[in-house]
Amino acid sequence: MEQHITFDVAAPASRVWEILSDPERWPEWTSSVRSVRLDGGALKIGAKATIDQPRIPTVPWTVTSLSPGRSFTWESGGRAAHTVAHHVVEPLGADGCRVTLSVTQSGVVGSVVGRLYRGLTDRYLAMEAAGLTGRAESGWQPPPAG
Repeated sequence: MEQHITFDVAAPASRVWEILSDPERWPEWTSSVRSVRLDGGALKIGAKATIDQPRIPTVPWTVTSLSPGRSFTWESGGRAAHTVAHHVVEPLGADGCRVTLSVTQSGVVGSVVGRLYRGLTDRYLAMEAAGLTGRAESGWQPPPAG
């Protein structure tokens, strides 16, 4: 079972990627996420993340794919219940981009869970789309490193 949302953002892809690829800051722009702890603080293949979301059990995730500036995927679970979340940013010229966020549930248990959480997942994807768009289009800048 796959659910996704695709939306356009009136901000450069590099800006949107900067925001999306810093998951520990996601709670600042979406209430669908209470906290994200990313081992080592960096998004990289093999990194482990713990995501705390309202009404969803807190589970460990592993970054399984990363194309800097473009996309990342993280996965959770095993064969009986497996969840894959994919995040893609595609440039649409200098001042805009298209973002796709998707969640796929598979496995015997995962398919059932996907159906049970379908409405909540749709709401969370919409909240994340609105929050990411608002943050990227607002002129927000990350704090200086260090």
